[in-house]
Amino acid sequence: MPTIIGIAGSLRKASFNASLLRAAVEVAPPGLAVEIATIRDIPLYDGDVEAASGIPEPVRVLKDKLAQSDGLLLVTPEYNNSIPGVLKNAIDWMSRPSADIPRVFGNLPVALMGASPGQFGTVLSQTAWLQVLRTLGADAWFGSRLMVGGASKVFDESGRLVDEAIRARLTKFMAAFAEVTGRKK
Repeated sequence: MPTIIGIAGSLRKASFNASLLRAAVEVAPPGLAVEIATIRDIPLYDGDVEAASGIPEPVRVLKDKLAQSDGLLLVTPEYNNSIPGVLKNAIDWMSRPSADIPRVFGNLPVALMGASPGQFGTVLSQTAWLQVLRTLGADAWFGSRLMVGGASKVFDESGRLVDEAIRARLTKFMAAFAEVTGRKK
């Protein structure tokens, strides 16, 4: 059974993107496992820390999970029209040492989606991620796009996806990405 790692790029407890990731798990097609990983315990990247202590344990664990997975689902917020710093920091740590990049990211199918209170969803953040994924040798998936705008109306107070049109789009998105990840191995 293909397994993908899902990472929400926000640390906020009531994050729309964490809610979107949980909804993606709910609608994942049979035969696709989606494991939610956290970036909460990953420290800020510091080359001096890397040189003195090596790769922090939360980073090592996440890298190993990703290297053994069939795909990565990045659920990205958009901060100031670009990539969220905490998610970029996690990816930067996982690219260390650089000799590990092919093992962790090489030809890995990566899907992007995101939710935002703004009208345009996360179109600029998703676009900004493409150059990072290209640099890492990942296989950015260019299937359907999922950018959820007006997120405060799409999720209820508990973070449950209540918009049926978005749920249908998310279901289609996950089914299409599952096909790609099933062909990886």
